[in-house]
Amino acid sequence: MRFKVIHNTEYQFSNDVFFEPHYLRLKPRNTSFLELKSFNLEIAPNPAGISEQADPENNFIHFCWFNNTHNKMEIRLQFEVESKDFNPFNFLIHPIKYSEVPFKYSPDLEKILKPSLKRKKLDEPVIEYGNEILKKSEQKTINFLANLTQAIHLDFKLEIRLIGKPYHPNELFRLKNGSCRDLAWMQIQILRNLGFASRFVSGYYYFDAENPEFELHAWLEVFIPGAGWIGLDPSHGMLAGNAHIPVASSANYQNTMPVSGSVRGDATSELKNDLNIEIVK
Repeated sequence: MRFKVIHNTEYQFSNDVFFEPHYLRLKPRNTSFLELKSFNLEIAPNPAGISEQADPENNFIHFCWFNNTHNKMEIRLQFEVESKDFNPFNFLIHPIKYSEVPFKYSPDLEKILKPSLKRKKLDEPVIEYGNEILKKSEQKTINFLANLTQAIHLDFKLEIRLIGKPYHPNELFRLKNGSCRDLAWMQIQILRNLGFASRFVSGYYYFDAENPEFELHAWLEVFIPGAGWIGLDPSHGMLAGNAHIPVASSANYQNTMPVSGSVRGDATSELKNDLNIEIVK
């Protein structure tokens, strides 16, 4: 099937400001099950220059810079991706030692994965939560990853929170409700504290509903030798599949923001965001 995504973002400022260089992470990446068929990006005001490049974690970036002052920035994005059938369990863990937890990555892998292993200090109840699910999963790697993803989906209430950085996992665990990025960031930290290399993913997710309200989505990936990076979506309690459209992934959620940059000037701002995803016949 083919997905068509139309995503419009508008920043309105109370006074004219000068736009410092901006990084746009909006172009989906090709995967084994997703192929980008068309892509169109329009920015107003027109940038004085724009450079297409890859960041250190191989995410695609439009780096743009501007002249003069303005009171509005509009980013209009439209693309289509072809999605193939995809079985998220089509892999073989190798070597076999990674089939059970705990395990330790080889020294070479650990060097490469080091940023995705950096852990935050978790309160004891959060650690116990992960350990209890691991015990019920009989220390089996894939069972544990699937069970933890589903448990977070069932135990925490998903809410829409358009702005703000992810809650600290300890805070989310106390609140028991949060956005998709909050749930993903907590699961990342639980996994890292158990020795799993995990990274944050931002992108789009299509779901079938009568009157859907689409928002940018966040999930995570965990690295298992033989399987590679496995997508996990705690917001929906499942492994990421061919309705997930990844755009950027990073050990740090800050490096996946769709738009990042600053302005010079004294003004308040308002953000408007409109997103539609549909299946193209």
